Amino acid sequence: MTATETRTFAVPTREEVSANNQGIFDNLKKNLGFVPNLYAYFGKNKTALADYLTLQNRKSTLSLKEREVINLVTSQLNDCRYCQSAHTALGKMVGFTEEQILEIRGGEASFNNKLDALAKLTEEVVINRGRASELAKEAFFQAGYTEANLIDVVIVVGDKIMSNYLHALTNLEIDFPLADKM
Repeated sequence: MTATETRTFAVPTREEVSANNQGIFDNLKKNLGFVPNLYAYFGKNKTALADYLTLQNRKSTLSLKEREVINLVTSQLNDCRYCQSAHTALGKMVGFTEEQILEIRGGEASFNNKLDALAKLTEEVVINRGRASELAKEAFFQAGYTEANLIDVVIVVGDKIMSNYLHALTNLEIDFPLADKM
């Protein structure tokens, strides 16, 4: 391969992954109706898919809506169209409207003070690599969040950065309805 050629990354089929990952593929297909391309790509590694799903599905002090706020803000800031699209679909499933999702992706949630503080903190955490302003941190705590919640914010941001970066490296086909550009 020369410096001007672009490597193409292929999504593995069920038959191309380990037996353990085949079982995970089967569960994903049963529960979601399909195996998302980005999850399938994690399956090229014998342990990464299970590890990633364990992280994503861990118990959290944050609600599903709160985790989607973090996922949407982080994916927008990292310009990950795959995750923007996936989390737009998931955001709608947890009750956000299209307009609310676009506002959240912009780092705000004017329709809910608590979620607004979360979106703004998340934006600062991602942009400043963990160094959020005292103002953003204090607004987060004043909105009713705890230090345990702060830890979960960092874990969800880290989870999303992993998938954002993997998609940036591979540019796999987006297999969710394409999210609107901002």
